[in-house]
Amino acid sequence: MTAPARPVSGDAAAPGDPTGVGQPGPLLPDDPARYLRTPVFRTLVVGWTLANVADSLLTLLMAVWVADLTGSNALGGMTFALLGLPALASPFLGHLADRVSRRWMLVIAYVAGALGLVPLFWVTRPDQVWIIFASTLVYSAVAYVTGACQSGILKDLVPDEALGHANGRLSMIDQVLRVALPMLGAAVYALVGVVPLVTVAIAGFVGAAVVFCLVRVRESRFEEETRESYLAATTAGFRHLFGTAVLGGMTWNAVIVFASVGLVNAVVFAVLDGLGLPAAWLGPLTVLQGVAGFVAGAVTPRLMLRFGRPRVYALGIIAGGLALVPLMFGWMIPVVASQALLGFGVTAAVIAWTTERQVRTPDRLQGRVAAAGHLVNNLPGTMVTAIGAGLLAFVDYRVLVLANAVVVIGAGLAALRLRDATTSDVSDAEVTRVTWASDTSG
Repeated sequence: MTAPARPVSGDAAAPGDPTGVGQPGPLLPDDPARYLRTPVFRTLVVGWTLANVADSLLTLLMAVWVADLTGSNALGGMTFALLGLPALASPFLGHLADRVSRRWMLVIAYVAGALGLVPLFWVTRPDQVWIIFASTLVYSAVAYVTGACQSGILKDLVPDEALGHANGRLSMIDQVLRVALPMLGAAVYALVGVVPLVTVAIAGFVGAAVVFCLVRVRESRFEEETRESYLAATTAGFRHLFGTAVLGGMTWNAVIVFASVGLVNAVVFAVLDGLGLPAAWLGPLTVLQGVAGFVAGAVTPRLMLRFGRPRVYALGIIAGGLALVPLMFGWMIPVVASQALLGFGVTAAVIAWTTERQVRTPDRLQGRVAAAGHLVNNLPGTMVTAIGAGLLAFVDYRVLVLANAVVVIGAGLAALRLRDATTSDVSDAEVTRVTWASDTSG
C-alpha cells in the first residue's frame, strides 16, 4: 500500500526530489530509498545515532559499576531490573507523544537524560549507590521516549513504501553500536574508570537535543479526543496493536516468540558451559549476532518489497527457531554459525513487524502503538527469563532449549498463514492522513 507523500519543511526534499534541493526530480517509483537521501532525514539519523550512543554506552556498565562499588552481585542485578522498570510507563509516554510535538518531546527527554547523568560524577562510595539507581531510571526512560516518538516522526517524514528502508537503516546503526559500544565501554572502564563514559553519554544526549532543536520537521497535529476517557485513550495503542487485521496476528505471534526467547537468555551460560566455553565467549557470540543483524538491516527492506512484510516476519522467526537447535548439542561450529542465523532472523522479523505496525497505524495513534510495541517486545521476555532461571535448577538446559525451539519454529510456521492486507482490508481511519497544520517549530 502506498500512502501520499508527507510534506516536510526546512531542508527536506519534496516528494520525487532525491537531491533535497527543492526541485522536482524523477519519481523513480521502484526506489523507495530515495526518501532517505534528503538532508532532513540524514540530519535526524545523526540525532538518533547520538542518542543511541548515549543510551547504549552505559547499559551494562551501570550494573557492573554497582557490583564493583558495593561488592554485591545482587545489587548489580537490581540495576538490570531498574533498566526495565520504565517500560511500565511506556503507555503513558506514548499517549503524551500523540498529544504534543514529538520533536520537542525528544529534545526535553535528551536534556533530562543528560542532566540525570551529571550526579554520577560525584559517586565514589558504596552508600551513594542510590544515585546510580536514580540515574539509571532516568537514563532508561529516555530510550522509551525515543521509541514512542520515533515511529510518528518517521511516518510524517517518509511515505509508507519507504518505512521499511528507514527502519532497516536505523536497525543497521543500532546493530553496529550494540556490538561496538559494550566492548569499548568495558575496555575504557577497566583502564580509566566510568567518568569518561559518563562524559561521552552526556555529550551524546546534548548533541541529540541540539540536532532535534534545530531541525525543522512538519508534524501531524491532532484534535483532543474528548469522547474517550484518559484510560481508554492511553490503552488505545494496545487495542489497535492487537486488534488490527494482519498486524494483530503478527503481534500475538511476536508475544509468544519474544517470551520464548527469554527462556534462552536464562540458560545462555549453561549452554556455554555445555560447550566447554568460558562465560567470556558470550561477547564474541553477541558480536556475531550483531554483524548478522547489520546485514539483515541492509537486505530486509528489499525482501519485504518482494515477499511482503508478514512473509518476511514468518521466515525470520523460523530462521531464529532453527538457530536454537544446535544449542542442544556440543558441536562448536554449528553453534557459532547458528548465532549468525539467529541475529539475521530475529532482526529481519523485528524490522518487518515494526514496519507493519507503522503502516497500519494512523498518525494520531503512532506514539501509543509504538509504546505498546516496545512493551510487548521487552516485558514478556524479561518475565520468562526470570522463570527460566528458576527452572534451570530443576530442568536440564537442553530440555528448555528444545521447548524454546519448538515454540519459536511453530510460531513461525503459523505466521506463514498471515497475508498482506489490501487497501480494502484497512479502515479509512487507518489510511487517511490528517490535514497538515502549521509547522511545530513555530
